[in-house]
Amino acid sequence: MHRRLIAPSALAASLLLAIPASAADFTPGSPGIGDPYYPASGNGGYDVSHYDLRLKYQPKTDLLEGTATILATTKQNLSRFNLDLGLKVSEVRVNGTKARFATSGDHELEVTPATPLEKGRTISVVVRYAGKPSELKIGGWTAWHRTPDGGVAAQEPDSAVWWFPSNDHPLDKATFDVSVSVPDGTQAISNGVLQSQSSRLGWTRYNWRSNKPQATYLATLAVGKFDITTDKTDKGLPVLNAYSKDLGDNAGAARASIERTKEVAEWLEEVFGPYPFNALGGYVPNVTSGYALETQTRPFYSPRQFANGANVSVVVHELAHQWYGDSVSVDGWKDIWVNEGFARYSQWLWSEKEGEGTAQELADYVYAQHPADDAFWTVKPGDPGPDHQFDIAVYDRGALALQALRNEIGDEDFFTILKGWPTERAYGNAKVGDFVKYAERVSGKPLAELFDTWLYQPSKPAAPTAAEAGIAARSRSADAPGAAATPAQPKSWKKIAATNTIHDHDHDQNQEQNQNQNQDHGHDH
Repeated sequence: MHRRLIAPSALAASLLLAIPASAADFTPGSPGIGDPYYPASGNGGYDVSHYDLRLKYQPKTDLLEGTATILATTKQNLSRFNLDLGLKVSEVRVNGTKARFATSGDHELEVTPATPLEKGRTISVVVRYAGKPSELKIGGWTAWHRTPDGGVAAQEPDSAVWWFPSNDHPLDKATFDVSVSVPDGTQAISNGVLQSQSSRLGWTRYNWRSNKPQATYLATLAVGKFDITTDKTDKGLPVLNAYSKDLGDNAGAARASIERTKEVAEWLEEVFGPYPFNALGGYVPNVTSGYALETQTRPFYSPRQFANGANVSVVVHELAHQWYGDSVSVDGWKDIWVNEGFARYSQWLWSEKEGEGTAQELADYVYAQHPADDAFWTVKPGDPGPDHQFDIAVYDRGALALQALRNEIGDEDFFTILKGWPTERAYGNAKVGDFVKYAERVSGKPLAELFDTWLYQPSKPAAPTAAEAGIAARSRSADAPGAAATPAQPKSWKKIAATNTIHDHDHDQNQEQNQNQNQDHGHDH
């Protein structure tokens, strides 16, 4: 997306000698942060500490106007740097002075400050921009949901490009202030705590604050007409849930599920340790999609997650991500297992708590359900590739790996690890290998081979190997001696399987419509 710098001619090189070395040392920041799955995601050369977004959105026209103030620190001597944004920019200022800017690729905003920026300098970048997010298509799809009464930004691995300029990769997390002005009678919902709201001349402004580091894809914006419930936890954290007024037949089931957010979070604190953020909640806008997303402090749920009735399991999954995925984020997108394997395993633990099937029974069932020639086993949860990043194997095989770990090291060390990891890594990033080393350190056991078998081999672990890991080892069929019987389906299975489309971030309407016909099956991203 960028032309390579051409080596200077001999004459130009000789002229450069007259310039102080420090001035010649300024180079452009890279147009990507270095993620092999998504080479264009993020940017190099700087690290963001805070986003201040001041927005105005008109639901009738889908026009979003914004002024973003970005606080960052340079990581090199910068002559130019990139931001990720797809909307039209009218002005950029760096440290208060107008900067030149240009666009390239699908979402690269190239900023050239009036004066080059020295390494280690704190900078402010102000970007004025506007556009209709629903009209922005990248690769033929949009992360912006237009609704009858507004719009919603919620998508993985990218959604920021549609509504604010950023360094769009989980490696560069920052705090957020999001201030949104919308017509009176309409609400604007974002992450964290609602600091204040005020009305003037027919418009209402909502001011939200997310005070812990947050990945850009976990920032969310929802504008529409919502019924809102509020509460506080025993520790004083504000709880805010919001439901579109137009959820139809799914309204009751959605509320019956999401109103249990506080209860689920309190249980998860027992498993994963103290809740890491300043607010709790969830929201259900009237979108046509089928997925859910762990947007930080306030997960997004599609109404269709509740088409077959209440499902607390999806709430468990998205709230588990607040620890595994949000507080501890991926280092690169290939590390998705450190998010999804644990969120799925939390659903198994909830099933165990509710007496609807133990994690062991669920693991045995998953192992038996997929024959050796099933493509399920060809996906490597430890490095699934961008085309299979949200494959069902990342979830179910990923959770299998955790049950194998639990069987290998015992409950005491296993649950010490589940609680210790998000504490030790709070607000940071991690690779799969980091977790393996952590588990080895806590348990005192060599575990590389176990994780290789369950996360990296593109084949079904053979029965003796599985039995050694305590998977499908106990039941034998009376009428087929020596052969493992198919375990009974745990009571919780259908509710858990109904969340298999949880991160099917459908890129077109047809996929969305097809999804709910396949609720018991995983799909590729």
